[in-house]
Amino acid sequence: MENKSFEELMVELEETLKALENTNISLEDAVKKYTKGLEISKKCYEILTTNEELVVKKMTEAGLEDFKSEN
Repeated sequence: MENKSFEELMVELEETLKALENTNISLEDAVKKYTKGLEISKKCYEILTTNEELVVKKMTEAGLEDFKSEN
């Protein structure tokens, strides 16, 4: 998962969610998939946060209006 792109991670997350929607999945497998989904979500969040910081930095360097996040 380390070197995957954001898009690849999103596809993997979608596949994980679909697997969790399967009513025939065992509890043990569901917990494993859920944990995997959390890990993927965390990595996606990190990628988004890093890229947001880069965009804000570039905008500031260019003298553009400050980007205000809705956090």
